[in-house]
Amino acid sequence: MKGKQLQLPLYLIASILFGLKTYIVYVFVFKLSIENGLQAIILLINPFVSAFVFYGISVWLKDKNQRRFICYGTLVGSIILWANVMFYRDFTDFITIPILFQASNAVDVGNSAVSLVSLSDLVLFIDVIIIWYISSKYKDRITTHYARKNKLLVVSLSIVLLLGNYLLAELERPQLFQSTYDREYLVKNIGVYNFHLYDIVQQSFTTSQRAFADGTKIPRIKEYVNANVKSDEESELFGIAKDKNLIFVSLESFQSFVIDNTLNGEEVTPFLNELKDNSYYFENFYHQTAQGKTSDSEFLIENSLYPLPGGAVFFVRGENEYDAMPEILGEQGYYSAVFHANDSRFWNRNVMYDSLGYDNFYDESAYEVTEQNTVGWGLKDKEFFDQSIKYLQSMSQPFYSKFITLTNHHPFELSAEEASIQKFNSESETVNNYFQTVRYTDEAIKQFFDELKQAGLYENSIIVLMGDHYGISAYENEALGEYLDKELTDYDTVQLQRVPFFIHIPGEDGKVMSKIAGQIDVKPTLLHLLGVDTKGDINFGTDLFSDDRKEFIALRDGSFVSDEYVYTKESCYDRDTGELMEVDLGLDKLSACGPIEEKVLKELNYSDEVVYGNLLRFNE
Repeated sequence: MKGKQLQLPLYLIASILFGLKTYIVYVFVFKLSIENGLQAIILLINPFVSAFVFYGISVWLKDKNQRRFICYGTLVGSIILWANVMFYRDFTDFITIPILFQASNAVDVGNSAVSLVSLSDLVLFIDVIIIWYISSKYKDRITTHYARKNKLLVVSLSIVLLLGNYLLAELERPQLFQSTYDREYLVKNIGVYNFHLYDIVQQSFTTSQRAFADGTKIPRIKEYVNANVKSDEESELFGIAKDKNLIFVSLESFQSFVIDNTLNGEEVTPFLNELKDNSYYFENFYHQTAQGKTSDSEFLIENSLYPLPGGAVFFVRGENEYDAMPEILGEQGYYSAVFHANDSRFWNRNVMYDSLGYDNFYDESAYEVTEQNTVGWGLKDKEFFDQSIKYLQSMSQPFYSKFITLTNHHPFELSAEEASIQKFNSESETVNNYFQTVRYTDEAIKQFFDELKQAGLYENSIIVLMGDHYGISAYENEALGEYLDKELTDYDTVQLQRVPFFIHIPGEDGKVMSKIAGQIDVKPTLLHLLGVDTKGDINFGTDLFSDDRKEFIALRDGSFVSDEYVYTKESCYDRDTGELMEVDLGLDKLSACGPIEEKVLKELNYSDEVVYGNLLRFNE
C-alpha cells in the first residue's frame, strides 16, 4: 500500500513566496532604513502578513476559482510591486492614487521610463511562474479543499496577524496614520500593499473635502498666516524692480551641488558661477516639490502654497480658484505667458494655466521642432531660447514670462558633438550623464542672456533662475557619493535638495545669501521686488529680503530645515556639522526638532485644507 502523499495548501505556498519576494525588494531595492530591533521585526513580518491575508481569502472559493484567484492575484501583485520599483528608482517614493490619474503624462516619458527598466526585474516574477506551474502540473499535491473550521481558522489568523502588525507599528510610531506625509514610514510599518489600500481611503476622504467645504476655515488659516508667516516690515528692496519685466527661467532637474564645482578640473557651470558675482544668489535654497515634480515647482512659485502629499495639484485640483502670481500681476497691468516646448496637455497645463491666470501658453506648436534640434524630452535648450526671443519681443510690456527648460531631464541624453565636458565615471549612467546636460543648459542660459541684450529687453527686466527639483534621486546616492567623495547619509540627501536660485537685476551688485530659503518664498519675494503688496494673500512664504522671517523650510514629506537643524526620517541633525543630535524623548523633554516639527505639520495641513477644499473661492 502506497503512503499518502503530502498535501500542501496552495494559498500558504503563495503567501511564503510572495512575502519573501516583497521583503527582498524592501531591503535591496527600496533599501528601507532600520533604526532599531522593533523596526526590523515589523519590516520582516509585514510582507508575509499582507500576503497571508490576501491569499487566505481564496479558501472560501471552489477548487478551480481558488487556483485562478491565487495565480492571477500573484501576477497582479507582482505587477504592482514592479511598478513601485520603477517609480522608486526615479522618485524615491511610492505610487499613490492621484499618480494614476496622470497616466496621460506617459506619452512623453518613454525614454525616461525605459532607462529605469532592468533585466533583474524579471526576478520579481519568478514566484508567478512557480505558482502557475504548481497549480497546473501538481494538482494532486496541493490542497484546495478546506473544512469550515479550517476556513474560519484562516480568517481568525488573518485578523490576529493584521492587528498584531498594526499594534507593533503603533508601538514603534504612535499615531502612525497621522504621519501620512512620510510614505516610506508607512510602507515600513504596514507594507506596500496595505499602504495602497490606505491611500485609496485617504483619497476618498480628500475628494469629499471639496464637496463639503465652506468658508469657515478661512479665518483660522489667515490668523495662522498673519501670526507665523507674514511680516509687518517691508524689506529695503521693496519696489526696486517696479514696472520692470519679470523673466523667470525654470532650470530642469538642476541641483546646487554643481555650482562652483568641477569635473576633471573643468567648471561644470562656468556661466552661472560668474553670474553669482552680480546677482542675488541663495546658496541654501531648497526645492519643496513632491510627486508633481516640475508642475509642483510651478505651483509653489505661483501660489506660495505647498504641493499635495500625493499626485500633482495640476491634475488633482487643476480647476480650483487661485490667487496666483500671473493673475495678481495682470491686475498691475502685466501681460503673462509661459514658454515650454512640450505638449500643452502634459501635467494638465492647458487647464491649470487658465486657473492661474496666464494670458498665453507657447507650447510645442509654437516652435519648429525637428529630429535634429531635439533630444530626450524635446527641443534642446539653446534652440528653445533662440526660437522664443521673437515671441518675447512682440509682447506688450511690462510682462511676466516663464521659461521651462527640457534638456537637463532624466535620462540626461546628449550627443558627443554637443557635449562640452566629459562624463563622470561611475556605475550609474544617470550620474555619469548628468554633468554634460547641466553644462549644456548653463551654455544655453548664457546664450539667452546675450539674446536678451541684443533684443533690447535686458536692461528693463528682472531675470530669475531657479532649479525646479532634484535631478539625481537618492537611489543613486552611492554613485553621487563617489563624485562628492563621501558616503551620503539621510542628512546629505536633504542637503542635496538644494537647487540654484538667482535674482538678477541689471544695475544691482547682488550678493550671496546664506539664510535658508525655499520655493514657497518665491511669490512674496518677487511681488515685493515689483512693488506689489501681498498682505491680503493667503500664502505660506516670506520675503527672502526681509529680516523678519519664518524659522523653517518645510519639505513635503514632513522633513524640514531650520537655522540650526535638519530633520528627516525621525532623526534630528545639526545643520552645520551633519552630526546626529542626542535626542531625549522622555516625557519631561522634547527633542531638539520636536517643537518645529509640530509647526511644520500644522502648516502643511493648513495648505492641504486650502487646496483640497478649494478654499480660496471663499477668500475675499
